[in-house]
Amino acid sequence: MLLHHGAQAQELKPGFNVHEYLGVLHRSKAHYSGDSPNKDNAAFTRVYKSPVAGLSNKYDIWLDNARTTIAIDIRGTTASMDSWLENFYSAMIPATGSLTLSDSNTFHYRFARDPKALVHVGWAVGVGCMAPGIVQQIKTYYAQGIKQVIVEGHSQGGVLASLLSAYIHYLCEDGTLPADLVIKTYCSAAPKPGNLFFAYDYDYNNRGGWAFNVVNTADWVPETPVAVQTITDLNKLNPFTNAKQALRKQKTFVRIYTTHVYNRLNKGTRKAQKGFEKYTGKMMYKQVKKYLPGYKEPQYAPSANFTRAGTAIILQPGEEYYKKFPDTGSNVFRHHFFEPYYYLVQQVYK
Repeated sequence: MLLHHGAQAQELKPGFNVHEYLGVLHRSKAHYSGDSPNKDNAAFTRVYKSPVAGLSNKYDIWLDNARTTIAIDIRGTTASMDSWLENFYSAMIPATGSLTLSDSNTFHYRFARDPKALVHVGWAVGVGCMAPGIVQQIKTYYAQGIKQVIVEGHSQGGVLASLLSAYIHYLCEDGTLPADLVIKTYCSAAPKPGNLFFAYDYDYNNRGGWAFNVVNTADWVPETPVAVQTITDLNKLNPFTNAKQALRKQKTFVRIYTTHVYNRLNKGTRKAQKGFEKYTGKMMYKQVKKYLPGYKEPQYAPSANFTRAGTAIILQPGEEYYKKFPDTGSNVFRHHFFEPYYYLVQQVYK
């Protein structure tokens, strides 16, 4: 393999690497601020800008100077309405299936092996609209001997990176992509991509330190989408599914009281889940279809039990942080932008 300008081949290794993450922040910011050189990004050059697809989705390909690694950096939310609709379109769908994106484009996907795994429908649509181009880019660089891939993004780009990484994993498993690809994932300031069983699957596949979820604890975005857990979200073997039968064996007063509490809790969460499915699924679909006329509404799963995925890298603000980034004011994204993440990672990993 030819190396440029005396560059040394770099091997991607497991574990959180602060210099790699700083590069992620700069490459992600370049979607909005251009391509200004800096010391944290000097090892990579942007070699491809994708066209906008789907709900204002876009990605860049960066190549390291040693020609050993490509970084697929996915753009986050933009100011356009369709980009925000992708976030709000947050009903859940099975993590294996297909989406009809247009009359000529059906996205067959697997994000997890577990049949109980579910993912956010809007972000699945986003990955589906970018996937063909990304897969082709990976194949093109693999043919040049480049087998290492960093999948990355900030905010919406971060959550799309987690789903894309999961999708690539199973393409490698089924032979669509080479099995010897080395995939490392950095999700920065990302919201929650799916349910607990998706997270189990994703974390298991990336065990040993291959996928990271970097969170500023002052940032509200990683807390979203709002989760509702119902009894049906639990594993099959649990003490709650047949709770009513067990309660019949209790003394009258205990049975009446605990049955009342059980019904209130169960009905309340189920009602909330159905409300989420209605407003974030069926109603949002009507708006999404204005931007994707050929997109057909999928069958939504009866769940809204969102959770984060990936090894958590926690950036904990202190007193000096809040002096620089006050926890007040009208800008609700104050703690979500690149600058506070860059500041915190520098402080935590001196």
